[in-house]
Amino acid sequence: MFEWRKLVCLPLMAILPVSLLAQDTATAILRSNGAGVMVNRNAAPASTAVFFEDLIETQKNAAARIEANGSTADINPETMIQFEGDTLVLDHGSLSVNTSRGLKVRVGCVIVTPANNAEWTHYDVVDRDGKVTVSALKKDVNINSRSSNPKQAKQGANSSVTVSEGQQKSREENCGAAYPHSAAATPGAGAIMNSPWVIGGGAVAVGVIACFGLCHSDDPISPTTP
Repeated sequence: MFEWRKLVCLPLMAILPVSLLAQDTATAILRSNGAGVMVNRNAAPASTAVFFEDLIETQKNAAARIEANGSTADINPETMIQFEGDTLVLDHGSLSVNTSRGLKVRVGCVIVTPANNAEWTHYDVVDRDGKVTVSALKKDVNINSRSSNPKQAKQGANSSVTVSEGQQKSREENCGAAYPHSAAATPGAGAIMNSPWVIGGGAVAVGVIACFGLCHSDDPISPTTP
């Protein structure tokens, strides 16, 4: 029985640090010019890590930049986005993306993707009054949109168009707001629960409890005889 407990506990202790490290690496860095930039409704410092589902807002005369592996995104004033790893969800405003890793921008039913994920691609996306405008500054990008009609969307009624380098094209934001998560109603709630510190803390707690139950001796905690 003791040997079996060791076989269970040792992998737990080895796996937990690896899982925490994996969570830590799934981030980007947000750099801002100071006042007027917020992360999850809180004022952002000049440099801070952002995690999956973090909400980033820039007020008037404020700007910020997201730096990830192989990609940067310049967020212009009066813009709101949500960070989703390889996708930036634009609620309103504008941003400029420079990527060699296929970083995408989603606005409602519209998804903007580089035509070639392996090439450096530079493009701008503007969302104003329900109209999405895409400018391909370097290399081509694709605009994919699906129908706002639920029946047609279920049947795969999608449309796709390529914006060639040096061109600009627009599409209507058919499906409404691009920020669908409940974190909008409770600022930062979704992002906090997805923070690697919270996830890591829970993982550590589970591991400790499991190991305590498996690894302690067979003697009861409160023996009937002293």
